[in-house]
Amino acid sequence: MQNLIDDIQETRETTATKKQTHIPGEAGIWVMIFGDMLVFSFMFVAFMYYRRADVVLFEQSRAHLNQHFGLVNTFFMLTSSWFVAMAISAARANRVKMTVAFFRLALACGVGFSVVKITEYAQKINAGIVLNTNDFYMYYYVFTGIHFMHVLIGMSVLAFMAHYAAKGDFSPLKVSHFESGASFWHVVDLLWIALFALLYLLQ
Repeated sequence: MQNLIDDIQETRETTATKKQTHIPGEAGIWVMIFGDMLVFSFMFVAFMYYRRADVVLFEQSRAHLNQHFGLVNTFFMLTSSWFVAMAISAARANRVKMTVAFFRLALACGVGFSVVKITEYAQKINAGIVLNTNDFYMYYYVFTGIHFMHVLIGMSVLAFMAHYAAKGDFSPLKVSHFESGASFWHVVDLLWIALFALLYLLQ
């Protein structure tokens, strides 16, 4: 009897350990994410190096960015990440309709982000501020442009996951696929927060 109790206790401890060490998604997505983060880290270091060489130019250029656009897009990205997290929770609970709804809401936030970013680009270009205006704006367009491509890819992933979720049958493998897509979107969110601080707020 004691052996049986010990076995049950050991099983509970093993299960708890597995839950604590669970890494969401598949290993491949994390290789891509770490590679992406490494590239952006090098880009951020380069930005800080050249900013230090000409602080006045970078500060004067930063002052012409519209912080309201940046704040609105930060709201969109943070809210979309929350919706994605809720979608994953719903998927783990096998709630199909809630999963689909949350993925679609996250996608809607991505659309909102895109509209604001395109509007911001249009205003800058109409004012004559383009890629080769100065070093600050070169980094601004390159960094935000690469991030915007990530947003568009992420939106495609969200649209696919909403469609994929609508079919139901949430097997562990399917939930793992959701987690992989969600992990990518969270990184897109994290990168935007870093860009917002670096380009719009740093003084």
